[in-house]
Amino acid sequence: MNGLDAESVGKAVAAARPDVIVHQMTGISRVHAGKPDTKHWDRYFATTNRLRTEGTDHLLAAARATGVGHVVAQSYAGWNGVHEGGWVKTEQDPLYQGTGTTFSTSADAICHLEDVVVRAGGVALRYGALYGPGASDDQVELLRRRQYPLVGSGEGYMSWVHLDDAASATVLVVEQRARGVFNIVDDEPAPAREWLPYLAASAGMRPPLRVPGWLARLLAGDVPVSMMTEGRGFSNARAKRELGWALRYPSWRAGFREGLQ
Repeated sequence: MNGLDAESVGKAVAAARPDVIVHQMTGISRVHAGKPDTKHWDRYFATTNRLRTEGTDHLLAAARATGVGHVVAQSYAGWNGVHEGGWVKTEQDPLYQGTGTTFSTSADAICHLEDVVVRAGGVALRYGALYGPGASDDQVELLRRRQYPLVGSGEGYMSWVHLDDAASATVLVVEQRARGVFNIVDDEPAPAREWLPYLAASAGMRPPLRVPGWLARLLAGDVPVSMMTEGRGFSNARAKRELGWALRYPSWRAGFREGLQ
């Protein structure tokens, strides 16, 4: 189906007659978006943002038309907690809006998705930065090319989650018909100065280069600078408490070492 075509979505859902719709549509594969382009974040994520807005609206309309009572949708909780206060955020804390940056369109799309899905009685799963087979290839390749530097102080936080753990949380949400918003991240949000060198070592690469913020902004745009110097991670306490979620990889440390291949 074409997730951006309401008629196509409606026909696909009507034909499938599902009990639950799980919305994992993105447009960031190389087939759709080309090489990662952090300098033009808004362009690189343009199709994904449309899928988070128009695509979500089409799925919800199809769900209503066919009597599907539960919709689960992919949201994001990597580094985009509001950039003030503590370094680790819960579901009650606002998200970073990226005002004045190329991230703002993504922030708007994420907020739209969460708002309409939760108001429809569904659940938004804020996955951390995904890694694991097929999900880490671009990052490892950038490290290999010495194009993934540590920016500035590297004090900005990131939350990670292995693909297997993201999948297991999604299954729990479907089975339990959970509602609301859940951070689907591991137990150890950490600053870039810790996880990036560890990722390089786990992939058999040399330590990353370090560049000042002004140079990174010039070469790679405002989003990587914001991520690595101001990013906020997320707490998974609610998901573990309410869903009974048990992680295979509670920390990216073991996950990077064991789960990249």
